[in-house]
Amino acid sequence: MRRRSLLLAALPAGLVTLSACGDDKSGASKGASPSPSVSSAPPPKIVDGPLPAITAGKKFGEKPTVAKGTGEPSPNLAVRTVIAGSGRTIAENDFIEANYLGQIWDTAKVFDNSYDRGRLLLMQLAQGTIIDGWRYALAGKKTGSRVEIAVPPKLGYGKAGQPDAGIKGTDTLVFVIDLIESFNSKSSAQGKPVAQSDPALPKVGTNTDGQVPKVTVPKSDPPKKLASVYVLEGDGPELKADQTVLCQFQGLVWEGGKTFQRTYGSGRLSQFSLEQMQQTVKGLAQGLTGKKVGSRVLIVVPPELGYGDNPPSGGVIKKDSTLVFTVDILAAM
Repeated sequence: MRRRSLLLAALPAGLVTLSACGDDKSGASKGASPSPSVSSAPPPKIVDGPLPAITAGKKFGEKPTVAKGTGEPSPNLAVRTVIAGSGRTIAENDFIEANYLGQIWDTAKVFDNSYDRGRLLLMQLAQGTIIDGWRYALAGKKTGSRVEIAVPPKLGYGKAGQPDAGIKGTDTLVFVIDLIESFNSKSSAQGKPVAQSDPALPKVGTNTDGQVPKVTVPKSDPPKKLASVYVLEGDGPELKADQTVLCQFQGLVWEGGKTFQRTYGSGRLSQFSLEQMQQTVKGLAQGLTGKKVGSRVLIVVPPELGYGDNPPSGGVIKKDSTLVFTVDILAAM
């Protein structure tokens, strides 16, 4: 079983449950993540130390070895940019893709790291979805940076700690974080356009500005089988069936071409597990599995792989509707 990151402050934000789809006239996805509430507490004081030395694995992307903390840690949030990147500036509520290692100040015991798992962390920097130490330390940093932070208990797991990980309520935590990429509601797939030559399938816009791509559904009958084709082909790794996807998407009904749900232009992104989607809209999960990160994919889902004769109530999806999805695969973990 894949180990879950200890950084979660709550369940991952942005989980879309398509079984609840209805007619969303505003264009916003009702199941997409709500904008996190703003904390009423003032931001913490940020200081530049003390911080333990990184003794090995000093290059960006290498698993670091970090010395034990010496003396008393600061009661404030300590932040140091070890390697300055030149990529996109990260803002609160962005999603980040990162490698990281976390250990305890007093003992140098490593309690979690992504380098050994071989899968990047994908998480939203929002209140309630990640520990506050990360949320405040990483806002304003650039992708391509390595950042070291020391998080006091009040900005980590509080007085309760994380007993399962050996973290006490009095422990200051040290993290080294390699910021790979960030995403927000204006992000789009950036792959190369692929010829759309099949007249039996909808035509999809190739814009990469974060706005909703235009979909033109043919007047003909829909295909009987699942169709999944690239509109923009990225160069990232292929999605595996056990991964979680971060994406922009829209869903339409073939008959009439009406939109029932979308994230484009809504100020939100969607994050969902392909295993959970397999239980909800099987054709969407199957159509995404094996596709490359960084791509825009057109997926046409026949009724038996969608909602069949049990559609959501009160929306544009009717019994035995064929569904059309465009999905910009931004990242996966």
